[in-house]
Amino acid sequence: MTEIKALMFDVFGTVVDWRSGVAREAETMLAPKGYAMDWPTFASAWRKLYVPAMADVIQGRRPFVVLDQLHRETLMQVLAERGIADLSEAEIYDLTRAWHRLDPWPDVIDGLTRLKARYALATLSNGNIALIVNMAKRAGLPWDVVLGSEFARAFKPMNEAYDRAARALDLKPAECLMVAAHADDLRAAAGRGYKTAYVHRPMEFGPHHADRGWPADRFDIAVENFSALADRLGA
Repeated sequence: MTEIKALMFDVFGTVVDWRSGVAREAETMLAPKGYAMDWPTFASAWRKLYVPAMADVIQGRRPFVVLDQLHRETLMQVLAERGIADLSEAEIYDLTRAWHRLDPWPDVIDGLTRLKARYALATLSNGNIALIVNMAKRAGLPWDVVLGSEFARAFKPMNEAYDRAARALDLKPAECLMVAAHADDLRAAAGRGYKTAYVHRPMEFGPHHADRGWPADRFDIAVENFSALADRLGA
């Protein structure tokens, strides 16, 4: 791992707890209007829809659009399925931006701060630039650079997302370590020549998934949190 110069991070699920954050934001807006539901389930339903929405772009069925746009379109589906039709345009806009206001996992800030002293830290996320920057400012995430889908005009796991991120930092893929809680992301990065670090986030999909096992894949590093990752990398 001595040749590693930059760490590239998946964000949703790996760095931030999207499920709890989106649930909190939805409840804050919708509960005062008289709506009562399982808010974490609302968040999970919303996220589940954006995966096929991204697939339409990945598979060439529609031109590239930023994730904020996909989040708005899929939010309208989730609201319609639940009979919620009384939100103003301003409220829809604000709820769409719930993804800008997510909290990091407890180990993240300390781990990133330690890693930043030794490596360049970049996001390699499907989130658009405004989303990732707003999230970072709110949560104190110390990125050196924001890369990802809007920069590459491609969503992961498209090759361009990984290739263009490495080129942007004037690095060879083997000088980049992809950090993610998702095996499919790491497999795709490895296929483009990246080193890989798996971080186990059993609570990403809620407490009923807390006992889920680690993937069977052999990654270069596999750790339980960012503090352990910093330890492994000597930061």
